[in-house]
Amino acid sequence: MTTHDGDKLAAGYPLLDPLAAVRRPGDPECDVYLTGTVFLDIIFTGLDSAPVRGTESWARGMGSSPGGVANMATALARLGLRTSLAAAFGDDHYGDYCRDALDRGEGIDLSLSRTIPGWHSPVTVSMAYEGERTMVSHGHEAPPPEEPAPSCPPPARAAVASLVPGRRQEWVAETVRRGGRVFADVGWDDTGRWDPADLAELEHCEAFLPNAEEAMRYTRTDCPRAAARALADLVPLAVVTLGSEGAYAVDGRTGETAEVPAIAVEAMDPTGAGDVFVAGFVTGTLAGWPLADRLAFAGLTAALSVQEFGGSLSAPGWVEIAAWWQHARAYDDQPAGALRRYAFLDRLLPAAARPWPLRRAVPTIGFRQA
Repeated sequence: MTTHDGDKLAAGYPLLDPLAAVRRPGDPECDVYLTGTVFLDIIFTGLDSAPVRGTESWARGMGSSPGGVANMATALARLGLRTSLAAAFGDDHYGDYCRDALDRGEGIDLSLSRTIPGWHSPVTVSMAYEGERTMVSHGHEAPPPEEPAPSCPPPARAAVASLVPGRRQEWVAETVRRGGRVFADVGWDDTGRWDPADLAELEHCEAFLPNAEEAMRYTRTDCPRAAARALADLVPLAVVTLGSEGAYAVDGRTGETAEVPAIAVEAMDPTGAGDVFVAGFVTGTLAGWPLADRLAFAGLTAALSVQEFGGSLSAPGWVEIAAWWQHARAYDDQPAGALRRYAFLDRLLPAAARPWPLRRAVPTIGFRQA
């Protein structure tokens, strides 16, 4: 597989494999398998307020990138995990752009994906303002077979599944039978039912990572920490993200709990931050880190992502993480205790070679590479 350009030796920073210490001969070639819908995301930032009906709003920033499941796939790949994605791509310019960005740009294995003649790519327009975002999406289901999730997924250390109310995904149980560990998230329930029975596939999962509102609605609780404790009865590890407050986790097997506050950053666009959080947590779990370190690392990667455009564009690699850590130790602009909480980074990271914060180029459709 190729690697994200920002992590190449040419950038003055050695490529880091977070699973180097646990890799053994005969291990699966794939670290993490995902399937789902890839959107073309068009992101507007720098809006002072929500668009008002009957008026025209101008954004100070704009970017384009692969979105949907591509957010998490990119986040995993940039952290050094060998990532395989099964998805449908349209045969339009948007589909070509997304496929090229994921394959050649991020080194994601797309051998299980397919291009569908005559099917146009799903599109999401995301508008970021006041620390939140509003999204408008358009698309049609891919013709049968729908999203190409093989009933027999590839051998992998882990898979990330997005639970869908009312729909079982046979590949989830098959992944576990083949020795993989499944990490699950869930989207907003537009039906309003929030039926706990829709979480039945958690019986196959290693961890469940909803946000606070989702966790409380499914457990009928009014406290995210109580929700996490209730979910720990359904899945070995329940992790609830608390937005600007950080995250809370309960290990149902040992009774261990961990809570880590959020990192203070200036947010540009929160699109995809939840996906980046999951990617960071999966990385730490597969590497065998302690629960609190996994939670802190996931929160850090999510915090770094909200400083940039979009979901996949903003996912940090080890260059960004090392640069933040170098900055955090040199300047007193983080909450007291942050240095202690993230001291585990010292054993992971060589010295950063670039300053922080970093500004990435923002790709957009239409520009030609030299």
